[in-house]
Amino acid sequence: AASGLAEAVAKGYHKLLAYKDEYEVARLYTDGTFASQVAGQFDGVKWMEFHLAPPLIGWFHKDKVTGHPRKIRVPGWAAMPAFRLLARMKRLRGTSLDLFGKSAERRRERQMIADYEALLDEIASRLSPSTHATAVALAALPLDVKGFGHVKLANEEKAAKTRSALIAKLRTPEPPTRASPHRTKVSA
Repeated sequence: AASGLAEAVAKGYHKLLAYKDEYEVARLYTDGTFASQVAGQFDGVKWMEFHLAPPLIGWFHKDKVTGHPRKIRVPGWAAMPAFRLLARMKRLRGTSLDLFGKSAERRRERQMIADYEALLDEIASRLSPSTHATAVALAALPLDVKGFGHVKLANEEKAAKTRSALIAKLRTPEPPTRASPHRTKVSA
């Protein structure tokens, strides 16, 4: 029996819904887990420095060759209060007051969710034993989109090419092969 589609959908959909935005990164740094991990791995840490590419500053700090945002050094004494403020601002996510929600990356992430939901509708309408493997591959495709910023965009572009090929295969599945009947000679 074919299996794996429900798991692929659950993992793929979760990956799209649980993207790490600036509020989530700030929460991860300030919920206590990060501090515990640092204290558990290093003795006597006096100061920290973060290398960040804040989207609101990224326009001014671009690599001259690639055009991608460059990371800037932010001392811990400045970063941690900013992270705590951002973590508290997460309730603004998705509202008109969301500082980051209007960025191209956030709009793209929301569009990916809508596209995936439409894809799941198509998968459901075309699901058969001959399309099952293709459906599983399509449902799991979001798991290949990793990273942030330009890295994530490059992975999205690769996944889009794969998705196009898989959708074509889903829409025109190969006909099932029929086993040829066995002929036996009967001697009289």
